[in-house]
Amino acid sequence: MNTRMVTIADVARAAGVSTSTVSYTLSGKRPVSTETRRRVERSVRELGYHPHAGARALAGRRSHVLALAVPLRTDVYVPIMMEIATSVAVAARKRNYDVLLITNDEGSDGIRRLAASDLAEGVILMDVELDDRRIPTLGKLQAALIGLPGNPRGLSCVDHDFEAAGMLCADHLADLGHRDVAFVGYAPGTYQRHAGYAERTLAGFRARSKERGLRFLHRPCEGTYEGTAGALGRILSDRPETTGFVVQNEGAIGPLLSLLRTSGRTVPEDASVIAMCPDRLAEQYTPALTAVTGSATELGRIAVEQVVSRIATSMRGEQPADEVVLLSPTLTIRESTGPH
Repeated sequence: MNTRMVTIADVARAAGVSTSTVSYTLSGKRPVSTETRRRVERSVRELGYHPHAGARALAGRRSHVLALAVPLRTDVYVPIMMEIATSVAVAARKRNYDVLLITNDEGSDGIRRLAASDLAEGVILMDVELDDRRIPTLGKLQAALIGLPGNPRGLSCVDHDFEAAGMLCADHLADLGHRDVAFVGYAPGTYQRHAGYAERTLAGFRARSKERGLRFLHRPCEGTYEGTAGALGRILSDRPETTGFVVQNEGAIGPLLSLLRTSGRTVPEDASVIAMCPDRLAEQYTPALTAVTGSATELGRIAVEQVVSRIATSMRGEQPADEVVLLSPTLTIRESTGPH
């Protein structure tokens, strides 16, 4: 069995060009014709050529590395964050990029150091805030955001349409005849730091509730059993006739269902519950939860496409185009919602 590593010379022979032309094609250091580029790229694919990151950086001043800023917070749902990160890694590998993970505790200083180095050609920011302090530190570093800041001008962003998700929840409860509803959200700190996904969902729910004549309460929640008990206690104390509940905080779902049962309210006969969570989580509960969902995998894939496109455009000496992609949410009706 031949296990010899494929070299740049092998690629050059297969493509019928010089090794320097292969290097220029892969690095983008000098322009090559479209036909030559296609021949080189075809040979790279057919031979399975994988240039070493260190050699690429020295020869072509390209690292073929994307940085991914991953949130490590107690108020984020880790399985979804890891699903997005895995999707980024898989999509990047298909584009011949490796992924460097940086954590959000490095904040804007970490992005500034990254922009000043040659470690990565681009970065993908997760857990985007409406006034995200990392954005001004990007400099010339090409970036894609998984999340929508307050001002997306000059950026490429992909996110779930959280405002539409909030509206879907309000419409579903209104269509079922509910008039007094409650929104069980994330911990107070999530709103204090203006996390886009939290504020946009709440804004959509609030606006559509007003349109549909719903009276609603918003109660932040830590997501623990004690925190959920406190939030539900405040809801029922302020509005005891509440019959519809929307839960965006994944940690509060189980406690809320349990607390509703112990308070004598049967789901969905006495109280309807909509969760904003992955389908696999919604289906674990009894009763199975009506849920609003979106694809975490698509977020990662599109973000990689966006940042790679920006890198390629920039290397051609052109200005990358702004792009905002919002993925439409899906409402799946199950057993936890019913007419009132």
